[in-house]
Amino acid sequence: MKKRKVSLKVLSLMIVSGLLLTGCGGSSKSYDTASGAMETAASAYDGGNGYLSDDIYSYNGYKSETTQTEAEEAAVEESGSTAQTPEVQDIGRKLIRNVNLEVETETFDELLLTVEEKTERLSGYIEQSYTYNGSSYYGRGTRNASLTIRIPAENLSAFLSSIAEVSNVISRNENVTDVTLQYVDMESHKEALVTEQDRLLELMEQAETVEDIITIESRLSEVRYQLESMESQLRTMDNQVSYSTVYLYIDEVEKLTPVEEQSTWEKISTGFVNSLCGVGNGLADFVIGFIINLPYLILWGLILAAVILAIRAFVRGREKRKQKRLEKQQKKAEKKQEKAEKKREKQESRQDEQK
Repeated sequence: MKKRKVSLKVLSLMIVSGLLLTGCGGSSKSYDTASGAMETAASAYDGGNGYLSDDIYSYNGYKSETTQTEAEEAAVEESGSTAQTPEVQDIGRKLIRNVNLEVETETFDELLLTVEEKTERLSGYIEQSYTYNGSSYYGRGTRNASLTIRIPAENLSAFLSSIAEVSNVISRNENVTDVTLQYVDMESHKEALVTEQDRLLELMEQAETVEDIITIESRLSEVRYQLESMESQLRTMDNQVSYSTVYLYIDEVEKLTPVEEQSTWEKISTGFVNSLCGVGNGLADFVIGFIINLPYLILWGLILAAVILAIRAFVRGREKRKQKRLEKQQKKAEKKQEKAEKKREKQESRQDEQK
């Protein structure tokens, strides 16, 4: 009887655990089991499903079923006035902020040093850094740098403002992802896994047959694996929420790009001056490149001169050989002509003797 009771308990536990986990993932009403820090965030929802915004958030197929109007009415009922709604929205939210910032500067080294100091002062750190020194064989090589910076979320605005003060901001793109619903659901799932783990440990102590022990240990291993995975995801999400990510690209320029709209005359004058500067820089780069490459030019000049001399020598030799052949042919022709004249003279002399 005891063995049957234990087996029935194990079977019942497996069914209840499956239903508990299914219910935890299939409905966002499990916010009641979340941590106390998330209860305040849950109060900003209508029925624990919708946000007070125009967006619809989902996680693993869980979508908000509450419309914006219903969420606003629920928030108004809790706060007593619509004026307090923005404050209710911001409390307990899990927000992941990513910022793409492109700046330019005339003092590249100073700006890099300032960025490092500001990051350290605001309790952040540089996660990744790449710097190109702009070196080249000739000409003006500009430098640039690409940095991935992690800044505490509460210091993000101060960091961006400090960077804007010491550089010329070309573009800025900020992305905010609200993962509150996802975080709360994962917390609920974690609580359910912890509860199931405790019950499995209790049943392990009561198990009497090897079959029951194997069954419980198998399920316990699965629960522990899922629990560790869930905790890892929560830690990763906490880090992303606590530290905002700034992707900073720095470009060194000789002249800053104007950020304000210019008049027609200002555009003409600026463009003309830039063209003159471009022509001057082009001439300077040409002179620098010519001087730098002068040894190569001399070498190639010598090679070209040697080739030209060799070609001229070949042509002259060919002309001389041709002239010699003509002279030989001319001499042969003269000899033939002399022989013919002598022969003719002999014939004439014979004819005279016969007469």
